[in-house]
Amino acid sequence: MIPPRPQLQKVSMYSPGKPIEELRREKGLNRVIKMASNENPFGYSIYVDQAVQEEMRELTRYPEITSPTLGFKLARRLKVNTNQLIFGNGSDEIIRLLTRSYINEGDEAVMASVTFPRYKTNVLIEGGKPVEVEMTDGTHNLSAMLKAITDKTKMMFVCNPNNPTGTIVRKAELARFIDEVPSHILLIIDEAYYEYADSDEYLETLPLLNDYPNMIILRTFSKIYGLAGLRIGYGIMAPAIVQELMKVKDPFNLNRLAVAAAAASLEDEEFLQNTIKKNKKGRKQLIQGFNELGLSYFPTQTNFIMADVKRPAEEVFEGLLSKGIIVRPGHLMGYPTMLRITIGLEEENQLFLEALKTFTQETPQSAT
Repeated sequence: MIPPRPQLQKVSMYSPGKPIEELRREKGLNRVIKMASNENPFGYSIYVDQAVQEEMRELTRYPEITSPTLGFKLARRLKVNTNQLIFGNGSDEIIRLLTRSYINEGDEAVMASVTFPRYKTNVLIEGGKPVEVEMTDGTHNLSAMLKAITDKTKMMFVCNPNNPTGTIVRKAELARFIDEVPSHILLIIDEAYYEYADSDEYLETLPLLNDYPNMIILRTFSKIYGLAGLRIGYGIMAPAIVQELMKVKDPFNLNRLAVAAAAASLEDEEFLQNTIKKNKKGRKQLIQGFNELGLSYFPTQTNFIMADVKRPAEEVFEGLLSKGIIVRPGHLMGYPTMLRITIGLEEENQLFLEALKTFTQETPQSAT
């Protein structure tokens, strides 16, 4: 057998949330509720259907390499220039483009110890060294991350709000951190859940972008816009960095339907605001349920919440699967007694809370 690159020995396959179809096959269930992958349970904009249907007529043609129509609409919305934008097959691809373009063998990348795992994976693939900094109460320890900088540091990742904990770093602290990161180090701020954050302590980074040309902001259409199945994210950054990433980007990385759907979504402010409103209501519903069950949780600014079920997460995860409910067990993410639960429809949230209560009451607690 031909051996792969040695870097791959340090890399594991990404473990996604369990698919609905898989659980149906395994358990023979008719109804399955998925609250594991931070998808939007409220659907997507009504404008998307028509846009996708119209674009179907062009499926024999390759898409445009830079998605200029989408770029124009998004630039207008964000009040940036189109040459500051790059689109990817999910923001995951832009992370890969960044490490491919800037990480050399032995370069270091600083990140939180429990955060989006694709930062670490892509750094390892390029032969770099992930420097993982312990968190404080589920939140990035920015002062410790600054202290982790060495002469080998090439980039830093801050997921804000953070996945999987849902927490944010305080506004003044993040502003100070951005200012103190040396200008020769790329600072990547992943804001996949940006639209859900409603705290006064959440920092708007976009107005700072032109003052910090080493800063990169990542966002996505997968979460609040409900287009996870179409895979489209974007990065906002200095034009010079965009040009470097374009050199390593696959030419037709986005399909026509994804681009059309994303562009249509930007026209529907009503859907966006309704999703935010419904998510807030669902967040309160789950928090109230956890309070009644006497369970602690991280303060969330996202469409998911991480709660401590006070027993092995894998055990509760399997128990909920038997009831047709898929969540994300925390033992896969460094929190062995916690679950990450995507905020669902009101009925789904209630069914989850009832199933969790029933399971914990009926199942003897094993040693953690």
